[in-house]
Amino acid sequence: MHKDRKGYIQVYCGNGKGKTTAALGLSLRTLLSGGSVYFAQFCKGSETAEMGLCSLFDTFVMEQYGTGKFITNNPTEEDRKQARQGFEHCKSVILSGYFDLVVLDEIILSVFYQLINVEEIISMLRSRKPWVEVILTGRKAPHELIEAADLVTEMKKVKHYFDTGVKARRGIEY
Repeated sequence: MHKDRKGYIQVYCGNGKGKTTAALGLSLRTLLSGGSVYFAQFCKGSETAEMGLCSLFDTFVMEQYGTGKFITNNPTEEDRKQARQGFEHCKSVILSGYFDLVVLDEIILSVFYQLINVEEIISMLRSRKPWVEVILTGRKAPHELIEAADLVTEMKKVKHYFDTGVKARRGIEY
């Protein structure tokens, strides 16, 4: 796309809905502008509607690194294995400079659950090619990651229908 432009680090965090959705919106904008996107989903391992972008754009790659079970307290050994495998692969993707945009969806939650070390992420971000834009999403963003980012957007929950028992809906939440 634009190897002559500067890429920035963006963080979408907070307890509100919309972090992954915002990252998908920017992904679509990049794709429609002729760019390429690598979209990694950490802590996820079930089919989501956004996987359909892979069949619509040959410049969109999505991979999941999770067991498909939501981590609530103690991650399993398989959770750790998936996160480590995902991080190592994403590191090679970012360092290659092949993709214009790299999204690390829910990687911040992986840091919170101590599946990935924040210093490793920051080191990887500093080593990327200068044109690679990176988005990191998830709740509970550590101060170090916020400091390392060029743009930070916090989604704040004011009201959410999940609190009244509404379950995740296909096409809306996944």
